[in-house]
Amino acid sequence: MTAAAKRRRLPRGVWVLGFVSLFMDTSSEIIHSVLPMFLVGVLGLPVVSVGLIEGIAESTSQVTKAFSGALSDRLGKRKLLAVIGYGLAAATKPIFPLAQGMGEVLIARFLDRFGKGIRGAPRDALIADIVPIDLRGASFGLRQALDSVGAVAGPLIAFALLEWTGDGFRAVMWVAVVPAIISVGLLVKGVEERAVGREEGPKPRFLRGRDWLALGRPFWVFVAVAVFLMLPRFSEAFLLLRANGLGLAAPFVPLVFVVMNVVFAVASFPAGSLSDRIGRKSVVAIGFALLALAQAVLAAAPSPLVVFFGAAIWGLHLGLTQGVLSAVVADVAPARLRGTGFGLFNMATGIAMLGGSVAAGWLWDLYGAPAPFAVAALVAVAAVVAFMLVPMGGKKA
Repeated sequence: MTAAAKRRRLPRGVWVLGFVSLFMDTSSEIIHSVLPMFLVGVLGLPVVSVGLIEGIAESTSQVTKAFSGALSDRLGKRKLLAVIGYGLAAATKPIFPLAQGMGEVLIARFLDRFGKGIRGAPRDALIADIVPIDLRGASFGLRQALDSVGAVAGPLIAFALLEWTGDGFRAVMWVAVVPAIISVGLLVKGVEERAVGREEGPKPRFLRGRDWLALGRPFWVFVAVAVFLMLPRFSEAFLLLRANGLGLAAPFVPLVFVVMNVVFAVASFPAGSLSDRIGRKSVVAIGFALLALAQAVLAAAPSPLVVFFGAAIWGLHLGLTQGVLSAVVADVAPARLRGTGFGLFNMATGIAMLGGSVAAGWLWDLYGAPAPFAVAALVAVAAVVAFMLVPMGGKKA
């Protein structure tokens, strides 16, 4: 089946959820692409605070998914939780431009990512519910591709506004409120939930240990190796600081995210479709090998131009892994426990990313900018080797 034919077969709900992600990610990336410079340059905070804030924020998102995913299995209402999550994220956007110190930014990022955590696992489980297995990789790839289009639009908008306002970071962050509101409206009006694939057993209780065991050995083996893979995947905010530290002027720094996310968007759907044909494991392994290469390039970068090259490789890594990892979770988790499976996977990998982000900030402050990238490259190589040696379950592994 051609890529165009696959896209035509995808349910309407997948497309709408993709555009919901597009608008919310546009909003988030407008803020994310200027936040490191705002923290360090305007509020005068040390670089380690960037790693701490981002690590706490992202791990909050991932840990929350464990609870929201399990709750969506229990209630059978994935859309309701998704609306709550997107709505909370939209409501927190005005806090960023009003912030006067680290406390407000930390609260805003915490609440924003808490909203992401509430919506993430139910949304992914909803996609898995409404698509056939032969389109699963393509469906997650399409949603991720549209999400990445938003990740391109956000930094471009930030770049244009920074040029127009003369580095007016607060004005730029106010604009992020608009696409967030559009995202919530699309979700409320455009997505219908189907109770699919929940007849395999009794309705799960909320966060019951027996249900966690019922997820099975293939699921838990995958989670264990995914944690190792995610350790070198610290926050992309460090790419912005690397470019700025090598002399790239503040208005142009968001373009690093543009380059990364253009590649991310272009690669996501083909990577998902490829994993439907050749299996998920090979695609994921190639993706994380590319992460090791990107980290090595960024560690050795002598100029902002090389940082853009490293960001492009990082984007290809994301395109080959993000949607495909979600498809693996859908493959190995029982249908009645999909929400729980997505939640636990994201919680475990989120904790790994928290450790990676905090460690990256510490290495940067102690040993200089190249250090976190060099260490992460070595860890990524070891993680890929371990991943290839561990047998995987699932129909498409």
